[in-house]
Amino acid sequence: MKICETRDYRDMSRKGANVISAQMILKPDCVLGLATGSTPIGVYDQLVDWYGKGDLDFSQVKTVNLDEYRGLSEEHPQSYHYFMNRYLFSRVNMNPAHIYIPNGMEKNWEKECCRYEEVIRSLGGIDLQILGLGHNGHIGFNEPDFQFAPLTRCVDLTESTIEANCRFFSEKESVPRQAYTMGIKTIINARKILLLVSGSDKAEILRKVMAGPITPQVPASVLQLHPDVTVIADREALGKL
Repeated sequence: MKICETRDYRDMSRKGANVISAQMILKPDCVLGLATGSTPIGVYDQLVDWYGKGDLDFSQVKTVNLDEYRGLSEEHPQSYHYFMNRYLFSRVNMNPAHIYIPNGMEKNWEKECCRYEEVIRSLGGIDLQILGLGHNGHIGFNEPDFQFAPLTRCVDLTESTIEANCRFFSEKESVPRQAYTMGIKTIINARKILLLVSGSDKAEILRKVMAGPITPQVPASVLQLHPDVTVIADREALGKL
């Protein structure tokens, strides 16, 4: 792993955007694996800023997202379709035909998981996968388990994840109980991986991810096996390393 320590969240976001923009410049039709959540928002804001200045072109870029809630439509304010459109897609010159996100409204989960894996294969794989890090080490919706789940699948969300997501919904009962997510093998097959981490509350789990044993109880620890991972984290997140 390559480790880049930053001063704070803003510095992490800028340096993360540097890695993504370099990928786009070197390969204008690259396939980016995108993440949602609070961590990458600053990165997306920086990319939008550079696009506005004429430094970046998204017209040929293709994107595949890590996950989507099952049961939420694209228009639902808490869907990841909505999130990506709000923070990135509607603000740059993305071709809508180049955007791929799991279909949360597909009731046949086996059909949807197979479809999404085929989408990724048809694009030639992911050039750069962006990841955030959950407090329990999850990446995407791959929660601690007894084995690494390989491919895109439908998962039951853990109670801790449901509790963590309550703040985005009007009431706990509205939080989806399932989600579609890329599996560990799908993520690891990306040619490059960028892991973004910020805050002292992530320090202990980041230590386990980077310096602990490789175990499905800490899903992100599998990144130790990847040949090209860049970790960009602020000083607080790196405080226990």
